Order: sequence, then C-alpha cells, then structure tokens
Amino acid sequence: QVQLEESGGGLVQAGGSLRLSCAASGRTFNTDTLGWFRQAPGKEREFVAAMRWSAGTTYYADSVKGRFTISKDNAKNTVYLQMNSLKPEDTAVYYCARKGFFGGSYYLPAAYDSWGQGTQVTVSS
Repeated sequence: QVQLEESGGGLVQAGGSLRLSCAASGRTFNTDTLGWFRQAPGKEREFVAAMRWSAGTTYYADSVKGRFTISKDNAKNTVYLQMNSLKPEDTAVYYCARKGFFGGSYYLPAAYDSWGQGTQVTVSS
C-alpha cells in the first residue's frame, strides 16, 4: 500500500503562485503514475496533471496547461505541482493520487488506487 501526504495549499490572490507537494511512502515500487486532481464544491473531481514516475512523461488538463507544472524528486519520492497565474476558478481541494501499471487511463480518478487527504487552494479575486 502507498501512503500519500499533500502539503502547500493556502490562500493566494489571483495571479499569484503556490507549490503543492506530495510525498509518497510505503510500497511505491509498482507506481506507474502520480497525478493531481481537484474538486471544487458541488463539482466532480477532475484531472489536473500527471507524471509517469519512471519516464517522467507529463500530462496536463487544458485548463491548466501553460500555468501549472508537475515535477518530481526521485530521491524524496515526492511530486510537486507548481501553480502560477492562479485564477479564482482554480479554487478547490487538490488531491495527489497514485496509479499502478494496470489502473487505466491517467486522467480518470477511478484509475488511481491511493489518495492523499487533500489540501485546500483558495484563489481570491
């Protein structure tokens, strides 16, 4: 089992930046992808960004492309989400998630088998 712990959320003004961190522990050796999702009140959880752990291939939702960057530190088993040019519509709880090699498509929440507790990001206008 893999444990995930997010940090770095907070309150920021529109146009500002935040960096989220997700530290993975436990049985991480079968991890194919680490992803970030978000969920705003009254909305479904949606894909934000993902990274193939070994290859480093990255994927982004259209809504964040060019503003958010996902990266990793292999030595620390940590994945980051650098969020720039934040908008009020980016306000949500952000979750880190882990997908194994047979979990399905990277953009589907159902493909992920481990989730962090979430961190709140609030962007004021």
